[in-house]
Amino acid sequence: MRHPVHFIPIATTLFSIIFAAMVYRRYKQKGGLHLLWWSAGILIYGVGTFTEAITTLFGWQEWVFRFWYVSGALLGGAPLAQGTVYLLMKRKTADRLTLALVPFVLIAAIMVVLTPIRYELVEPFRLSGRVMEWQWVRLFSPFINTYAFIFLVGGAIYSAYRFKKSPKTHYRYVGNVFIALGALLPGIGGTATRFGYVEVLYITEFVGLSLIFLGYRIITGRKPTPAVELETARVVGKPVA
Repeated sequence: MRHPVHFIPIATTLFSIIFAAMVYRRYKQKGGLHLLWWSAGILIYGVGTFTEAITTLFGWQEWVFRFWYVSGALLGGAPLAQGTVYLLMKRKTADRLTLALVPFVLIAAIMVVLTPIRYELVEPFRLSGRVMEWQWVRLFSPFINTYAFIFLVGGAIYSAYRFKKSPKTHYRYVGNVFIALGALLPGIGGTATRFGYVEVLYITEFVGLSLIFLGYRIITGRKPTPAVELETARVVGKPVA
């Protein structure tokens, strides 16, 4: 049976499209590969919630399930994390990590596409990885999600710690705290999904994206003075969006 919670991904999808467009517009204005990765990551996040919305509205479909697993379980946080990698690390290091991450995700996605489906386990309006015949395919996602946790959540925490030291950059500290909390929530929801509680994921996806948006707006919504820009450059070692 459909529950009101199952309709939350519809709102999350619309939110993702708007948010991704905002970040992409900032990329066009200021440049920076981190912004391009972030906008792509938010859009892919929305693709995952879109598949959830389709399932709620029209029922379980195989192609939708496969898109859901690739965009959510495999790519839910990785592109966002890669944006943080390009923000905080040297370009050469970030490129090397990209060359390691992309083939791994691609192989995992191919396995998701190829795995047979156990149709007797399919639920009409709920998504779950347990319907895959090759259950070993699910072992890819913990590695990718750990990568995303380290660089997305860890990167936000690291940035918050550095910006906390100066009153001039306190707003960036607050913004990064919200981003870290928001990035953490979908991972919790994904873990709940492994135990059959996909409704928890739907809630944490929306709340998580809302917190990330709030943090992003706190950081970018305030025009820094020359003194703040100088302090930010001193803290991070290079300009920050």
